Amino acid sequence: MRVLMPVTVADARMATPRVRVLTLRHARRDRLPPFQGGAHTLLTLPDGTKRAYSIASDPAREEAWDIAVLREGHGSSILHELPVGSRLYATHPQAGFGAAAGAARHVMVAGGIGLTPFLSMLPPLIRAGADATLHLCAREEGSAPLVAETRVLLGERLVTWFGDARRRLDLAALLAGHEPGTHAYCCGPQRMLEAFRAATAHWPDEAIHTETFLGLAPERATSGEAFSVRLARSGVTLDVPANRSLLDVLREAGVAPEASCEGGACGTCTVPVLAGRVVHRDLCLSGPKRARMMTTCVSRGEGELILDL
Repeated sequence: MRVLMPVTVADARMATPRVRVLTLRHARRDRLPPFQGGAHTLLTLPDGTKRAYSIASDPAREEAWDIAVLREGHGSSILHELPVGSRLYATHPQAGFGAAAGAARHVMVAGGIGLTPFLSMLPPLIRAGADATLHLCAREEGSAPLVAETRVLLGERLVTWFGDARRRLDLAALLAGHEPGTHAYCCGPQRMLEAFRAATAHWPDEAIHTETFLGLAPERATSGEAFSVRLARSGVTLDVPANRSLLDVLREAGVAPEASCEGGACGTCTVPVLAGRVVHRDLCLSGPKRARMMTTCVSRGEGELILDL
């Protein structure tokens, strides 16, 4: 169980007609917990809904966090209408997406709201004098949040690709060759991520980093071949039918991890796997992490899995 802390919405502003930026402060302390660039927090909204959001501010700014909320569903609508002064509950920072330590060069690609995790990843890299370039794609400049702030931060290291200016990023050309020490990152819509993965198919797995905000559709997330899981700590075996997710079954048994998107995008519901063959269907885990973890909301097993639960 993740520790929750009370936070207050200290400020709010519209960055675009559909993106609201909220500034969060700890409700009882002067500082928020430290975090690494690319981290996210899981917010508990007033109606109990849980949503994961990237921390979109400099890690050196200890007194407040910014999050950017794209209005597109129930949880985001709540945050768009929430008045300044409201209280929420947030987890301590959750690592997942982040800059690779020791990389010689960072090539970053963002689509629209996918810019947000890079806004916390880039300031430490800039201060360290790292070789980092961000390619930002959007339909038009007015639909991309926080562009002005990003230009101030990066200068010429920000390359924009706006559809209304007839500029389209060629990912295959950008990522055609891999040089040792170069890492590539992408956060954006599913179509962009698919193109990014295709363009980097010849890159080493450890040099590729992705994050997304949209997962599988509910009907696909909860369907597949039946399998079973054995919980190593209790010895209990649970059957997962073809029309239910592992997360649902774990909830029924009272041992489910926390969850947010329930579409394999955020990684909140991951659990350690001790043995067995996992059918990974998530959009968030890297190759090394897939060797030892699985998302319970969308991924499944072949035969029996043994989980560290």
